[in-house]
Amino acid sequence: MLPFSIELKAGLPVAEQILFAVKKAVVAGQLRPGDKFPSVRVLGQELKVNPNTAHKVVAALVAEGVLVTTPAVGSIVAERATGGRKERAELLGAEVERLVVEARKLGLELDDVSAALAAHWKKLGG
Repeated sequence: MLPFSIELKAGLPVAEQILFAVKKAVVAGQLRPGDKFPSVRVLGQELKVNPNTAHKVVAALVAEGVLVTTPAVGSIVAERATGGRKERAELLGAEVERLVVEARKLGLELDDVSAALAAHWKKLGG
């Protein structure tokens, strides 16, 4: 059984959906630093996805610093990144830009986006 929940949806890249689900689980506290993460094989079998997709997901999570791998242990959830608030906030640059572009494309105002962001923040225990 996977240590996070996900419901794959058609039309969205599977790897991106899995990445998001894992990051959400880390933020929500379902996955904590030091927790063991499923192997590529187990991830692929449990989600019924191609092993290459599962490998891509694990590699991306390692590259982003969400997971660390050790030869004897496998993949575990990494400690939270350190650094100042400004440095950590800058890591969101691309995601924030995508959010703004999508919001403007939908004709939303900044207040609408702020309210939606606040609602999701609270939903995740912020």
